[in-house]
Amino acid sequence: MLLAGKVRGMTLRKNIVITGASSGLGEGMARGFAAKGRNLGLCARRTDRLEKLAAELKAEYPGIEVVVHPLDVNDHDEVFKVFGEFRADLGTVDRVVVNAGLGKGQPVGKGRFDANKQTLETNLVAGLAQCEAAMQIFRDERAGHLVVVSSFSALRGLPRNVTAYAASKAGLSALADGIRTDVHGTPIKVTTLLPGYIESEMNARAGGNLLVTKADAGARALVKAIESEPAKAYVPTLPWALLSPVMRFAPPWLLRKFV
Repeated sequence: MLLAGKVRGMTLRKNIVITGASSGLGEGMARGFAAKGRNLGLCARRTDRLEKLAAELKAEYPGIEVVVHPLDVNDHDEVFKVFGEFRADLGTVDRVVVNAGLGKGQPVGKGRFDANKQTLETNLVAGLAQCEAAMQIFRDERAGHLVVVSSFSALRGLPRNVTAYAASKAGLSALADGIRTDVHGTPIKVTTLLPGYIESEMNARAGGNLLVTKADAGARALVKAIESEPAKAYVPTLPWALLSPVMRFAPPWLLRKFV
């Protein structure tokens, strides 16, 4: 089995674990990495979709290995167990993409603490569990690439149904920043992705937004960004990198018009 190596001076991450891989961005990234000949460890709650995706990828790319395990990331003990199983299955884990997340939420004080709490638990606390499990492996192997899928919304506290979601993603971004600083100067790399609107089940309500990127194009942009292993990346770069100062400094009345 091929493990991490060098390609044109860059590290080849051969064995990649992706959480939340049964649909949306996770599925798109799995397809993109499979096309590059990478071995995959895929996990999500919906095992029927995972099995179908794995069968499709192995049929289309017979030279790769695709391993699937059911995982609810809110079962934190199971996160550590499943990541360990991926390591045993693949021989090593070279990259982990922390992608599983939840987009539900309601305005704070409107009686839906349950929805907002679930969003923070899934995106931030379960995100921490995934980072902990991945970093244990990378510290032991003295190499690896942790990829945290945050959100463009992490740049600013946002109103209405996005308040809890934006807060959870801001926390996740800060977590990734801290881990990156902690391992600075080592062979362990940490990337924070800040996607804008990319077509998926999670942001279906934004379907009429002119800034929404089609799912296939969004997945390609995510894979390209991950392969470059930057500290942070807006995905797609345009228009989101250009819009980042607007997001940070726009007055509240303007944010309320567009969120």
